[in-house]
Amino acid sequence: MKWPATSYRRASSLGDVWQAFAEGGAGVQLLAGGQTLLATLAFRLSEPALLLDITRIPTLRGIALHGGALRIGALTTHAGLGRDPLVARHAPLLAQAVPLIAHPAIRNRGTIGGSLANADPAAELPACAVALEATLVLASAQGERRVPAGEFFTGLLSTALRPGELILAVEVPIGRGGSITEIARRSGDYAMCGLALVGARPVFFGVGDGPVLARGAGAALARGDVEAACAALDTDLDPPTDMHGPPAMKRHLARVLLRRAAAPRQEQAA
Repeated sequence: MKWPATSYRRASSLGDVWQAFAEGGAGVQLLAGGQTLLATLAFRLSEPALLLDITRIPTLRGIALHGGALRIGALTTHAGLGRDPLVARHAPLLAQAVPLIAHPAIRNRGTIGGSLANADPAAELPACAVALEATLVLASAQGERRVPAGEFFTGLLSTALRPGELILAVEVPIGRGGSITEIARRSGDYAMCGLALVGARPVFFGVGDGPVLARGAGAALARGDVEAACAALDTDLDPPTDMHGPPAMKRHLARVLLRRAAAPRQEQAA
């Protein structure tokens, strides 16, 4: 299908973005990596009056240590996350997640800010952000505000972003390890079920309308009781039936992943 008729403008600063929002309001659609947006345009699921290209704004780029956290600019690509030495050292979970994201062509263009703003329930980076207790730095013409990742995802493809606001950066507490694993039908497909685990914080993806922090399972993991953690998933998770299968299958996959992720911890304890 063909794109709808739309205008295009390139922003060179955040000031340009605020001006465009002031002039166009809800008709303005930001363009970063475009890996989701281009498909929605082609299928006429999105019909913005203006595509505002933000890829040349320097304040949205860069990875650096800042105030005891690793600050990652929203325009950082998935591939950039995977090869950055600061990410590998201080937030290795994000580096581990990169090979699971789609395919190399998409990883070279897709951005962390775009993934978080899109809030796909089967995406890896939103779950990692919640597991790591990251903070999203949001900006608008009125200034900046910080929202914990656990409060940012509000529903299916929905976030705490307000009109006229964008993701400026992601701040990740340093020194936290973790693991991520998923089950997909083919390499590069969205996960049927996935798990990002940091300490006793199991965050599942592909089993709800966003990242799901399994609190009951986490409490059991903190006690070292993996089987109790798996049993708690019956209460923690309420997965919908989707193209992959029914809720019972999703819970089964979640238990499989939790046991896999917990196995190295049990071996270390032994």
